[in-house]
Amino acid sequence: MPEVKPYIAHFDLDSFFVSVEIINNPTLKGKPVLVGGYERGVVAACSYEARKYGIHSAMPMKKAMQLCPHAVVTNSSRSDYSKYSRWVTEIIASKVPAFEKASIDEFYCDMSGLDKFFGVSKFTQELRALIKKETGLPISCGLSSAKFISKMATNEAKPNGFLEIPHGKEKEFLWPLGIEKINGVGKQTEIQLRNFGINTIEDIANSSLEVMEENFGKWGESLWRKSQGIGSAEIATDWEQKSMSHENTFDEDKTDTRFLHSEIVRLTEKTAYSLREDEKLTGCVTVKIRYSNFETITRQETIDYTSLDDQLIAKAKDIFDKSYEKKRPVRLIGVRFSQLIPFTMQMSLFNNSEEKLNLYKAVDTIKDRFGSKSVTKAAVIPRTPKG
Repeated sequence: MPEVKPYIAHFDLDSFFVSVEIINNPTLKGKPVLVGGYERGVVAACSYEARKYGIHSAMPMKKAMQLCPHAVVTNSSRSDYSKYSRWVTEIIASKVPAFEKASIDEFYCDMSGLDKFFGVSKFTQELRALIKKETGLPISCGLSSAKFISKMATNEAKPNGFLEIPHGKEKEFLWPLGIEKINGVGKQTEIQLRNFGINTIEDIANSSLEVMEENFGKWGESLWRKSQGIGSAEIATDWEQKSMSHENTFDEDKTDTRFLHSEIVRLTEKTAYSLREDEKLTGCVTVKIRYSNFETITRQETIDYTSLDDQLIAKAKDIFDKSYEKKRPVRLIGVRFSQLIPFTMQMSLFNNSEEKLNLYKAVDTIKDRFGSKSVTKAAVIPRTPKG
């Protein structure tokens, strides 16, 4: 059998958070738009019009407003971010045999083998056009033989464009690019490489693998391989199945609703801590109830992506209340988070306030230092009888 050529498409929803805000409020189109917290916050996303003033993500909002006093600050569409992300996910899932949701606005699709039936380039462009038509969102796409090349092609295609790197043309595309274009090369690494006389990807390719390893370790080996157009085409299709959970089997069956609620709070808090520790957000909460006769009930509900205790606890308690048959003895209770996606700076948009997110992170730091039980909510502390 002839070898199937790898074709990986990378889709990136351009200025996703800004785009959703503009869809909800078309009067924002063409204006410098900043998405994020107000006076004390940071810029989580900004429109191309705002970038002309030197504004960028992670910049303090106060400084951004000094650079562009007439910019419009908004953060009104938190629930819609999840809605549009899931909408795009559903479209891709209906058309592509295998895909990976790398973040809320970024997808890798395995198009390998489709050239026999559809023509990969044509199929990819039609999928991009369908997403734009259905959702109204601008989307850029890169197509190549490896994930990292496709992502770089997407970046070069922005805004709202498509770029294919044909097989055998990887070096032709990569070599003229500056080293700062490589995914994962931050400012410090860029300075180190430039001090070493390396300014372009071709400079890396012209260095030997041994020299790169000797001076930059394993990262040097990775850079050299990338400069040769060598990269993974493996798609992580299990992203949606991955989950985090905690459960507890009681020594004695329980019927006290107040106690069961406190267990829901404790288990949810514990799982949310693990979620933030792994730098993930969840889009689905599941509650598991096992009665004394071993009958097991599981119920799940999708939510706006979050990692905050209060939002997750409220949803877990709501699911429990809708599922539990009062006064039935419970043997086991559990909480699971699924539909996990990586936490990025922009994800703070899904939280009610930056202060709240920072508070949870501060509590996490205490737990990291003194143990996960060092700080807990009052609801899970056993009550001392009066008198």
